[in-house]
Amino acid sequence: MSTYSDLGIELMVTGENAGTWGTKTNNNLNLIEQLTGGFATLSIAGGAGTQALDIDDGALTGTAQQKIIEFTGSITGNRIITIPNDVETFYILKNSTSGAYTVQFKYATGSGSSTTFSSTDKGIKTVYASANDGTNPDIVDVMANSSEIVLANNNPIKFNDADNSAYVGIDAPTTVSGSYTLTLPAGVGSADQALVTTDGSGTLGFTSTSSFGITTGKAIAMAIVFG
Repeated sequence: MSTYSDLGIELMVTGENAGTWGTKTNNNLNLIEQLTGGFATLSIAGGAGTQALDIDDGALTGTAQQKIIEFTGSITGNRIITIPNDVETFYILKNSTSGAYTVQFKYATGSGSSTTFSSTDKGIKTVYASANDGTNPDIVDVMANSSEIVLANNNPIKFNDADNSAYVGIDAPTTVSGSYTLTLPAGVGSADQALVTTDGSGTLGFTSTSSFGITTGKAIAMAIVFG
């Protein structure tokens, strides 16, 4: 008799389902289409707690059987969203909930890695459900674990404010004479220090502004003279 894949696709035995093979095959194809490109909104409204996404064998109704899932609803506590331990696939997750609480995405059981939207993160994550261990499988946040990110066509990196109404961007010049990397300092600077290059090769460090040769008294005098 038929068995089912970890994502609910029916695996038919040779010779069975006479007269219904076409219907079941079409259903499988629809499910494959949903698994590879389907989109669904899912309310996770409520207080602190766990909400399990499911796989419905041979059906299109499983809440974990979509490629793109948008979480919605008003949350009044930290929410945990789980998938079955044997699910192996990519997900694109969007956190559109209201409420300043975290949303964690993980496997149903075990101590494997997970990914979490912070209380102010109403963004998008691309994750890989690895099913790499029967007991402690890992959820891999693809962008968080990327070894390098390249933005093409002079596009900036943008840091949104808390309500995503404005941002601070960092951009490269339209034309760069030669490629270089800025390396941030290992520690935090102190008051009245500026971030400067320390070796002419892109290494940055904190230096006291007094070393620039302009004392507070001189700065006041210059302000009086030059306005």
